[in-house]
Amino acid sequence: MPTMRNLVTSVVAAMGLVLAGASGLGVDAAGPTPPVAPQTTGRVTALVGGTLIDGYGGVPLHNSVVLMTGERITAVGMVGTLAVPAGAEVISTEGMSVLPGLWDMHVHLMINGHSDYTHWDKTYPARFEKDIMPSSAHQLLLAGVTSARDLGGPLGPSINVRNAINRGEIPGPRLYVSGPFIQHAPYPGTEDFRWGVTGMDDARAKVRQLAKAGVDVIKLIDQDQMAEVEVKAVIDEAHANGLPVIGHSHRPQEIRLGMKLGVDNFEHTGLATAPEYPEDIIAMIRERSAKMSMGPFFWTPTVQGLFNYEYQRDHPEMLDDPSWTLGLGADIVADIRQSLRKPGELSYFQLTPARKPTLKRKVTQLREAGATLLIGTDSGIPMNFHSQSTWNELDVWVREMGIPAMEAIRSATYWPSLMMKKDRDVGTITPGKYADIIAVRGDMLKYINLLQDVDLVIKNGKRVR
Repeated sequence: MPTMRNLVTSVVAAMGLVLAGASGLGVDAAGPTPPVAPQTTGRVTALVGGTLIDGYGGVPLHNSVVLMTGERITAVGMVGTLAVPAGAEVISTEGMSVLPGLWDMHVHLMINGHSDYTHWDKTYPARFEKDIMPSSAHQLLLAGVTSARDLGGPLGPSINVRNAINRGEIPGPRLYVSGPFIQHAPYPGTEDFRWGVTGMDDARAKVRQLAKAGVDVIKLIDQDQMAEVEVKAVIDEAHANGLPVIGHSHRPQEIRLGMKLGVDNFEHTGLATAPEYPEDIIAMIRERSAKMSMGPFFWTPTVQGLFNYEYQRDHPEMLDDPSWTLGLGADIVADIRQSLRKPGELSYFQLTPARKPTLKRKVTQLREAGATLLIGTDSGIPMNFHSQSTWNELDVWVREMGIPAMEAIRSATYWPSLMMKKDRDVGTITPGKYADIIAVRGDMLKYINLLQDVDLVIKNGKRVR
């Protein structure tokens, strides 16, 4: 549970100033010790006047001051107690909510809302790396997503786009990639981004190949169609290489196998139109969540694409929002529009009206069983655009699922950084961490949908919006 931070004094050696911090900043008592602020050089920037939601879950800090030097946050305090150095660039955040850059833990950069996967997979592979994936990444960043996990993509383009972002060559969030899915057998025509495994040795070899290429996570799908020894080989080899395993949860046996063998983070709510999770699965989640020595047990429910479908079908104005066309060629935009001309006839969503009423119950079961939920969107699936999906997920959580806004924000900031073991660098607004910060005009704890129009996006201390 969050506690209140005592009065903090920050010594910023590079400036030769003693800067008094502010009381009232939330700290998660179970969280890691904040990093010691490193020596920093570069221009000092100050965000002044906004209400700071720092990611730890405590009481927001009004009239906040956040100082950044170069890429890092150097001090956090309040107007009147934290001095802004002479010559600093001052950005007013008066009337704004200021919070860490968002994470989206389930995106698909290689797809952009088109309804026909078979057509897309045949038509555009040559343009994934140069055009489509950079477009997706840029759209996410401008939507306030400064960190994202891309699950299920062709290996070379996934690694190359991630590295180009890290080098500053193209705009995008901090990207963590899985490369191809691991499953029993790839669907026809998907061999570039779905790898089948046959036997324990092959499973281990495929994981080693991905690890050597530099992926950040391993993604399992349809693991209930694999032999148990193959699933175990994938998970054991991934962990031996320091990689977390992300598993699908469409069917009960996928969950049971993954829970038994050590999947680190499940994706989706799954189970089609079943009204709730079976009790034995909930018991497994309760048991795992109670093992404090293992840390939190993570689940990414990805509900907004299903929950919003009927509204989008009947009110397709989002197709007119130019944000989703950013960086895409005119021919690709026209193709996507054509594929969505009859949204009510999309085969992808025909079961959705029957699935939607089950979503809240399943999410409630996960929370009550002790799972730590993460914001992820399945961004890129039919009718779900990278520029819109993340705020929609947060909105559904708060407005429809009854999840408190502060809890939802932590699921999009602090918890993802902890799950990915990046919490010493990002996830909260803390001295020493990278300056990944967004701001929206208004009180987003009361009106979470303000996130649909992010006013300020800073990544690595540099303003990108």
